[in-house]
Amino acid sequence: MSRIVTGGALIVLGAVIVVHLGLGAAGVGIADVVSAVFGHADENTKAVLWGSRLPRTLAGLVAGIALGVSGALIQGATRNPLAAPDTLGVNAGAYVAVGVVAFAGLNVGVLGGGAVAFLGGLLAVALVYLLTASGVLTPGRVLLAGATVSLAGYAAAEFLQILDQHATQGLFFWGNGSLLQTGLERPLVTGAIVLVGALVTPLLSRPLDLLSLGDETAQAMGVRVSRIRPAALLLAVLLAAAAVTVAGPIGFVGLIAPVAVRLLGIHGHSLLVPLSGLVAATLVLVADAAAQIVSPVSAGYSELPVGVVTALVGGPIFIFLARRVTTGDDDRGAAVAVAQPRKNRFVMALSVGVVVLVVALVVGLRVGDVGISWSQLASALTGSGQEMANAIVSFRLPRLLVAAAAGACLAVAGVAVQSVVRNPLAEPGLMGITGGASAGAMLMILVVPTAPVAALPVAATVGGVLALGLVILIARQLDPTRVVLIGLGVAATTTALVNIMVVSSQMNITAALTWLAGSTYARDISALGWLLLPAVVAVLLVIGARAVNMLALGEDLPRSLGLAVGRTRMLVLGGGAVLAAGTAAAVGTVGFVGLVAPHLARRIVGTSITRLVPMAAVLGAVLVVAADTVGRSLLAPTEVPVGVVTALIGTPYLVWLLRAK
Repeated sequence: MSRIVTGGALIVLGAVIVVHLGLGAAGVGIADVVSAVFGHADENTKAVLWGSRLPRTLAGLVAGIALGVSGALIQGATRNPLAAPDTLGVNAGAYVAVGVVAFAGLNVGVLGGGAVAFLGGLLAVALVYLLTASGVLTPGRVLLAGATVSLAGYAAAEFLQILDQHATQGLFFWGNGSLLQTGLERPLVTGAIVLVGALVTPLLSRPLDLLSLGDETAQAMGVRVSRIRPAALLLAVLLAAAAVTVAGPIGFVGLIAPVAVRLLGIHGHSLLVPLSGLVAATLVLVADAAAQIVSPVSAGYSELPVGVVTALVGGPIFIFLARRVTTGDDDRGAAVAVAQPRKNRFVMALSVGVVVLVVALVVGLRVGDVGISWSQLASALTGSGQEMANAIVSFRLPRLLVAAAAGACLAVAGVAVQSVVRNPLAEPGLMGITGGASAGAMLMILVVPTAPVAALPVAATVGGVLALGLVILIARQLDPTRVVLIGLGVAATTTALVNIMVVSSQMNITAALTWLAGSTYARDISALGWLLLPAVVAVLLVIGARAVNMLALGEDLPRSLGLAVGRTRMLVLGGGAVLAAGTAAAVGTVGFVGLVAPHLARRIVGTSITRLVPMAAVLGAVLVVAADTVGRSLLAPTEVPVGVVTALIGTPYLVWLLRAK
């Protein structure tokens, strides 16, 4: 059986290689490639194959084999079927490390780039370990830590792109995985590293087989677990770094390939590891071939990154596996215990929050690429200022008001989602809501470009609600950790769909990325109308506070008190989706506000919805207004999207929150 599977995998890979070599814009087809294999190729065919086709195909082989073997090693070492270079943050760490080198303008060569990527991936794994070392090492907890590190890495890389677009030119496509090469040097050098790493893996096969029986059993049978596990992870990081060096971070390949091999009935690592490499290489080349067919450069389309295609396939597979993984949270909520606040604390805290919000608005009016004095600001606000000061205030005030309203709505969305899921990590972005909203809005722009402006928030709201509905439908039982994991899978899938729409429609990449990162740029007072429905939903949430508060009591007690638990949950979650999606239509995908603001508010005023919603709304408004001000001022006149700033603020907070769980 094993020989049949291996032979079949090699035959399929060989056929895929021939097809992949025959794709491109130079007029050299599959028949020409077959002729070249038998030595009957003209000079033009040889030039095309050696100059562009062969380097690209070889890059796909190297990256695929590296990711497949890396994923098999990681899953074997952690005994976690959802563990992979991307889900544990290795790809993100390697990506941001290479981005830092590009931003610094350093030319470190192929080997130097590989070393930098390896150090970045190693740092990411170390961070995941630190985030999970203090608690029970459940698969769900490890994956949440990996997702946190990935979010931090990609937010930092996006920030670097904005800091210096010239130095980091092309980072968007490479950051989504691209097999485009300038020659054979990079694939050959990294291929040699991958070959050496692959030759070492047989030494780990038997120890990993024994490790699958449990640490204690493996130790009893002579396996030095304290050495084997770090060795396997180090080798996995090295291989993943090689893949990132040659093709950028390609997502989900290292996850899918070992799972597919296990579905064929192969579990021994002596065969599982090499077959995972072959299957992964096939998957990468098939994905790249599909990208070239769907978005051919010869027809005037932009290059579609291969990582976008693998994410489109891998996201649903991740969701399927997340339904089956043991999280350790089946019978208990993950909400943070909060001390009972003092009687007058709410009024005092809310008053202080409103004062801070006013101060943030005033400071936001003053600072930016052009600063104005306090006297000029006062004159402009009273209508007696100079023309320049009046123009500055009239430009900044609407966007600051939009930022405040958007922050408040996102914070209340976080309250709604967390109240039902009982997990402080259940932020709308992590639950797939903002990704669904982005996909809905982008689909409207693409399919109906002449649609009225009012159609955009409607499409975004529908997309966000559908995404959340999909998460809840798949999760079935609202296990706090499983819901977030499935949300991450939905978010990855919707992000891939958005990237495909952006590239295939030949949108302005910079403008699309700015909107997807969240931006209040050039928002006028009319944008507040888009936030009217979310604001109404927030008010309704407070009106129904008693029912929402009862959701924290579990299943039986609320039902005995007459509450329709299922319907209440769906209504609250639907309200959260409307809040988040409607806000995304107004300012794009601003993340982490729905995570940070509700959690801070809960620590200040407790868990009662009547107190929690207004406090979280004020804190969310302060956060987004401050982020808008920082984004306008930090690199003036270049603007940093507000979503990037909130990510840089929110990711460390998420790290602390996960560490404290």
